[in-house]
Amino acid sequence: MSTALPLALFVVMGAVLALGLRHDPKVLPSMLINRPVPVFDLPGLAAGEANLKSDAFKGKGLTLINVFASWCVSCREEHPLLMRISKDARFKLVGLNWKDSNGDAAKYLETYGNPYAQIGTDQSGRAGIDLGVSGAPETFAVDAQGRVRLRIPGALTPEIWDKQIEPLIKEAEKAS
Repeated sequence: MSTALPLALFVVMGAVLALGLRHDPKVLPSMLINRPVPVFDLPGLAAGEANLKSDAFKGKGLTLINVFASWCVSCREEHPLLMRISKDARFKLVGLNWKDSNGDAAKYLETYGNPYAQIGTDQSGRAGIDLGVSGAPETFAVDAQGRVRLRIPGALTPEIWDKQIEPLIKEAEKAS
């Protein structure tokens, strides 16, 4: 009798842990999928640059919002891919400089190249919180209706591009 309770608890805990192992830890659900992108109006990276506004995504085809920071090691890993895809005219790539100084971000982009058509600065992290950003890098796909269609936590890879983003681009092309 005295060993039945600990044994039962052990079996229950094992079952719960076994169920947890079935989930991919890289897949983080987003409550924003198929919902309007949160409203934001972020100042540009440099003085005189236009603000990055969430309402500017409507009617513009597919927009990719890439969350980056100069202190982010994984951002450097994905940067060559961003430079390559930035030449693709089928979508617009914008940057959200997250919790980083403008000077450090400018130096980062000067060193590695600037793949973004526009950049908004989110030093407070408020826009990131509204988007559900868990860390940099992170990428969101926003459709022409201004709805978040996809959230990619972590660095973009060619495999993610081919399997998740390219189909969205093709879908957006068919819709327009």
